[in-house]
Amino acid sequence: MRSKLAINNILTTLILQVITLICGFIIPKLIISFYGSNVNGLVTSITKFLAYISLLELGFGPVVKSVLYKPIAYKNKDEIEKILKASEKFFKNIAYIFIAYILILCFAMPMIVSDEFSLSFTIPLVIIIAISTFAEYYFGMTYRLYLQAEQKTYIISIIQVSTLVLNTIITVTLVKLGVCIHIVKLVTAIIFIFRPILQNLYVKKKYSINLKHVDNDYKIKQKWDGMAQHIAYVIHSNTDIIILTLCSSMTEVSVYYVYLIIVTSIKNIIQSLTNGIDATFGNMVAKGEIDKLNKALKLYEVIYFTIITIIFSGVLFLITPFVGVYTKGIMDVNYFRPVFGYLIVISEFIWAIREPYNTIIKVAGHFKETKIGAWVEAIINISISILLVWKYGIVGVAIGTLVAISIRAVELVYHTSKYILKRTLGYIFKYIVIMLLEVLIITLFVRLLPKVDIQNYVEWIIQAIKITVISTITVLLVNIICYKQNIKEIIKFTKNRLKGARAN
Repeated sequence: MRSKLAINNILTTLILQVITLICGFIIPKLIISFYGSNVNGLVTSITKFLAYISLLELGFGPVVKSVLYKPIAYKNKDEIEKILKASEKFFKNIAYIFIAYILILCFAMPMIVSDEFSLSFTIPLVIIIAISTFAEYYFGMTYRLYLQAEQKTYIISIIQVSTLVLNTIITVTLVKLGVCIHIVKLVTAIIFIFRPILQNLYVKKKYSINLKHVDNDYKIKQKWDGMAQHIAYVIHSNTDIIILTLCSSMTEVSVYYVYLIIVTSIKNIIQSLTNGIDATFGNMVAKGEIDKLNKALKLYEVIYFTIITIIFSGVLFLITPFVGVYTKGIMDVNYFRPVFGYLIVISEFIWAIREPYNTIIKVAGHFKETKIGAWVEAIINISISILLVWKYGIVGVAIGTLVAISIRAVELVYHTSKYILKRTLGYIFKYIVIMLLEVLIITLFVRLLPKVDIQNYVEWIIQAIKITVISTITVLLVNIICYKQNIKEIIKFTKNRLKGARAN
């Protein structure tokens, strides 16, 4: 049952991320083309500033998920409702504080961008973009976490795919009709309000959840232990653009964002491979099945590292040519930044390597034990980015992210191996050496390809196919040699699952 749910979650999340990838490329290009790079930069900056309200979550969400696994596994409805009540109360309080934060941002943001935008242009945009975030905290965050803990991530994915497609269709129509950016974003906000409301209604009806008579004074243990990890995550996700907003220009923010939407889309696809499996791992941890967890993780690691090596080794050589085609004809700022492209891809590759171990730490509830590393990551990221942004611009903030994320990766791998999985570091050391070897071989083969000045999507796709074929063949051949026993077990596991599916 756990395997079936995990597969459903992974597949639907992958579909969601592919749709997100497509929609994520369509809308920013429209905004840049019709409204300019500076407007795109402003929208991006406002979104990132608003995202900082999530600092008030203090890592509460992952803690809620981790404490839900056990009562869900043993069908303790009374305990589940107490946890959900405490969670709902917490997130509604954040929603109320968010209103005050919006007012502060309405005052501060026009001052930051006063050289490029008027007061009357900026303030309404801040309020409009904030609407869907408020709705998420007030109506849906608790029920989103519950669905994830229940191994029903596919429900969330279905809702998000529906709203994404609808929003993209309507946004394209409105932009083509020449509607102002404020109306376009208002329609987006209204559509996205339905996400948390639908999650809320589904959980209450499906699981007969009724929180009206639940004890208001119930306290969740480890409530604050996820704070450091959460702050580090928020800083990793938003700080670069905030620093560029304060120290550079909206056009530079737009450049950063164009590269960011590419790696973020790839990152989200990769993350779907862990989001779909985290509830399964959490169920094993809750039942004390560490041997089963180790066995499942070893097979998962081989599959996961194979996929991310193929993907990121390709993206490393394709991101800058893609941006060149994507922004062709846009003359208000130079989008060709190859060094930045390499740095941001390498950063996200390292993030992807550490993600399975970060997932294990979360489902095991080891927030307190790993909080120092999270604080170190956040401080290093901010410090290096601020020091280097003045001289190196977006390259400087990318270096800050790369250094911080690398140091944190070492800590996450070490803690997971020693204190949760009880295994030696030899496993991950072997994986990393093999991945580096594969990337080196791929680089050598790519350098042998004839140089092409890519001018359109057709030429880019042809080059992408060549590089993907090289990456795939290289990684598969090396892995067959290095992970022979693991691959046999994966094939055996797959055959057993297929037989079980036919029997049902």
